[in-house]
Amino acid sequence: MSVLFVEYPKCSTCKKAKKWLDDHGVAYTDRHIVEDNPTAEELAAWQEKSGLPVRRFFNTSGMKYRELGVKAQLDAGMTDVEAFDLLATDGMLVKRPIVVTDDTVLVGFREAAWEETLL
Repeated sequence: MSVLFVEYPKCSTCKKAKKWLDDHGVAYTDRHIVEDNPTAEELAAWQEKSGLPVRRFFNTSGMKYRELGVKAQLDAGMTDVEAFDLLATDGMLVKRPIVVTDDTVLVGFREAAWEETLL
């Protein structure tokens, strides 16, 4: 199984998730979310594969999210295409970490879901 680990290295949750991957012997390709931000097309494919609503891909606790008033934009009816285009402009808007496998996409670090999917 191929595993892509999309992270922001300074993020404490990403550090914890990366340690979990290493501790459990899960091989992965590491990708810095700011230096190599996901494209709108990648995000759309990942969202479809994850089965999650688009809102779950936003880093709602980030400064950029609040600065841009993203919640109000989403509440006002932002389309999925507009959301993916916005997410693709700045990696700090994207919830992390993201794990992309052949079969699924995990957003955020929830140990139980990671165990079920990756082990």
